[in-house]
Amino acid sequence: MSSSEQNGNKRVKRPLDRTELCSSFQHMPEQPEKWPRGAAWTLMHAHDAGQIARISCGHCNIKRFYKPAELREVVGNVAIEEVRAKARCQACGRKEFMHAELFHAYGQELVTMRFRRLKEIRWERRVIWRDE
Repeated sequence: MSSSEQNGNKRVKRPLDRTELCSSFQHMPEQPEKWPRGAAWTLMHAHDAGQIARISCGHCNIKRFYKPAELREVVGNVAIEEVRAKARCQACGRKEFMHAELFHAYGQELVTMRFRRLKEIRWERRVIWRDE
């Protein structure tokens, strides 16, 4: 007859090992500090997947929608987090409240959305003087 049957099938204390834990306790395997990430999801990947970029200012509550292929021409083929870091609100001029995300738009959402389209990129020449 086992010890649990002798005790009327009541809970039986199991003996503890030298670390004061139950001997049937097993430790979880060691986990890496950070799981390895795959390749970054760039603006070209988003364009191929049919996603739309939403860049908004948390201070002014202005949302603007862009095609990822056109954003790529301006800031390069970077991840959306880097686009957020480079964006500045045209209304208030601040950078710290900017948010950027990629998403799929469906149905009525596409009809009401107004995209900002790239018209042209101008490079300005600035003259810098030096005193002698």
